[in-house]
Amino acid sequence: MKIKEGFRLRTICGENIVVGEGLSQVNFNKMIVLNDSAAFLFGEVQGREFTAETLAELLEGRYEVDHETALRDSRIIVDKWKDAGIAQ
Repeated sequence: MKIKEGFRLRTICGENIVVGEGLSQVNFNKMIVLNDSAAFLFGEVQGREFTAETLAELLEGRYEVDHETALRDSRIIVDKWKDAGIAQ
């Protein structure tokens, strides 16, 4: 999967927010706010293909977390990104 074109991560008032650049990406009904871990992952995979396994490996490399926990959390993030329409 990949982050859809036109989405960028911005820090606004201390919050990590995914914004759509271009009118086709604009949806004023919701705002996508990422915690620091999700923002780290977003930045690492933007512009390249990734899987939940890729995200898990990134989490393991940055945080003291076991593979099972990292993979479970990565699958949750992938599902949330798909539901939000920012990954496909």
